[in-house]
Amino acid sequence: MKYQVMHDNGPRLRVRAGQWAFTKEEGYGLASLLLDYDFIHDVFTSHRNGSITIYYDEGMENKQKIFEILNSFTMDDLVEAEPTQTQVSKEITDDFYLKLAKMIGRRLLGRWFLPLPIKNALTIIRASKYIWEGLDSLTDFRVDVALLDGAAVTGALLQGQYQPASSMMFLLSISDALEDYTVQKAKSTLKDSLALNIDTVWVVGDDGEEKQVSAMEIKKGDKIKIHMGDVIPVDGKVVDGEAMVNEASMTGEPLAVHKSEGKTVHAGTVIEEGNIVVEVYSMNKETRLNKIIDLIENSEELKADTQSKAEKLADSIVPYSFLATALTYLITRNASKALSVLMVDFSCAIKLTTPLSIISAMREASDNRMMIKGGKFLEAYANADTIVFDKTGTLTNATPKVVEVIPMSSKYKRNDILRMAACIEEHFAHSIATAIVKQAEEEGLKHEEDHSEVEYIVAHGIVTEYDGKRAVIGSRHFLFDDENIKVTKRQEKKIEKEVAEHSVVYLAIDGKLEGLICIDDPVREEAKYVIEELKSLGIENVIMLTGDSESGAKAGAKALGITEYRSQVLPEDKSRIVEELKADGKTVIMVGDGINDSPALAAADVSVSMKHSSDIAREVADISLLSDDLYDLVTLRKLSTGMLDKINSNYRNIVAVNGSLLVLGVMGVISPSTSSMIHNLSTMLFGAMSTKSVLNERDFSNDIEVEAIEVADAS
Repeated sequence: MKYQVMHDNGPRLRVRAGQWAFTKEEGYGLASLLLDYDFIHDVFTSHRNGSITIYYDEGMENKQKIFEILNSFTMDDLVEAEPTQTQVSKEITDDFYLKLAKMIGRRLLGRWFLPLPIKNALTIIRASKYIWEGLDSLTDFRVDVALLDGAAVTGALLQGQYQPASSMMFLLSISDALEDYTVQKAKSTLKDSLALNIDTVWVVGDDGEEKQVSAMEIKKGDKIKIHMGDVIPVDGKVVDGEAMVNEASMTGEPLAVHKSEGKTVHAGTVIEEGNIVVEVYSMNKETRLNKIIDLIENSEELKADTQSKAEKLADSIVPYSFLATALTYLITRNASKALSVLMVDFSCAIKLTTPLSIISAMREASDNRMMIKGGKFLEAYANADTIVFDKTGTLTNATPKVVEVIPMSSKYKRNDILRMAACIEEHFAHSIATAIVKQAEEEGLKHEEDHSEVEYIVAHGIVTEYDGKRAVIGSRHFLFDDENIKVTKRQEKKIEKEVAEHSVVYLAIDGKLEGLICIDDPVREEAKYVIEELKSLGIENVIMLTGDSESGAKAGAKALGITEYRSQVLPEDKSRIVEELKADGKTVIMVGDGINDSPALAAADVSVSMKHSSDIAREVADISLLSDDLYDLVTLRKLSTGMLDKINSNYRNIVAVNGSLLVLGVMGVISPSTSSMIHNLSTMLFGAMSTKSVLNERDFSNDIEVEAIEVADAS
């Protein structure tokens, strides 16, 4: 491919291949080919001028690789593809700005070059739309913004005030364009939150052997094994096993549904308990989930909650505007003064600035690699006074490491213990399971599928048959209390001596304790600072929940500066604790990452999942952090509170400016045209201010850097 480098700065590279180098669909295909490389994060193409913008991991080696890839592309490589959700979102934004630029351009050209009679005629033609909508509201006995707009435009035209009427309609058209934009963004965000992002699945062969393959390779009739905590990637029929399936993404019902052999399951639902084998009926675009997504995409009624709130507030002000206009005319008997009052439309500024503030905050969240499923969750995050953390994988490092493997009898050696544990744990997404599997891989220990059906007991452990014997692996409570595994005095002394400073996974075979796996999961270095920052930003209560022993939980809480914690907590305890906090009048944020956090995530006022969270945690969470950085919780708090401050500031400024215009109009100090001009200019100014960044990036980054240095020095 021939191209020219147009921009080369750090992790962003833009090249141009020329007009008509590829079609719009071929551009999507080109982007998908580039995104197959791990070091490339985002690709945006423009078929209009053949530009390709690439975001990648900074470094000369990666940049050189990109040039080599582009140089190797030929016409045969240009295949058509569908856009990613990121590309769709960017196109929606680009189209909005293009539409806005055209509207402003047409208005300026019309004012500069069209004769006055033609401009007035065009104003009357455009006014017919608003007058008709006002009459529609009047005949339906609705006192709303449409009626106020129609009355204001009609009054201005009757008084010969063509320029104020034109300016008012121009601002209203911008408000309508903004409303369309927010609806499309809401659809795109919802579609993105429903979309499946599954790379691999376990396919069960005719001989019963499980094989991990790419999700793109599965076809109708294949049988795939889906484990507890996983998102179901296809529509199909259960042919083996049984499970409790959370179908909230499909039906909205929070309670899991029992699925057994012969029952149908749908893509996008999540297994809460059990394991099943599913025969594939349909996948990709043919699934019921994608049909629902299509319905959402084509729905004309979908509106963001924040947009609806702004419209309700705007409508509630309308009767007072009419009342003020009527009183002004009754007192002064001056139509010009009454029109000055009618031309000052509080609702216009509210309709414009509120969604702009929300969109701006959502954009900043996206820029900071946070996916938020709706503006209402930003509002809840800002108003929260309590935050509840799951410890493992959230306040501790997301990648715990096996530090020691201890055989507890002469029957099995160290490597045998690690191999068996990895074999049993490999199907589960929990960070400790991942650590065990990773350690076995690093040591070259092959762990073939020697076990049979696996049963995962949430927050306890796993039960299976291994080499014809019952095997259990999990917590101390699970093995010794629930499973009644016997432990000798000699083993008890060895446990007390070896595991005092570590988290421990216990393995028992055939009713006897055979091994300990010690896991080191240190507290994140930045966690203490993040907690201090959240407290300074208005979070009054910080609570840590953990399944660790009392001594381990106390040590972790002390290291983090947390005064309130709960130890040896089960999943049902987590959700109960959240519900109790809410019953006490607290607004609760829940931060977690594991399967066992999902009930608490669902119960909280607003929930946050971390980057390496399980599928079900990401599905349930209202906010997903796409980077493995606890500082994002601080950034999100500053962003959400800043958004509300901006909206409240806008309301105060709108009332102050428009209230002053009302007083000056009633007193006859300013004419209706002057009142309308100042009102329209102030509305545009408030709109522009609403798009301003909430986060002062430079100062914020400096604060983070200084505090990080202090934390590092202290440690």
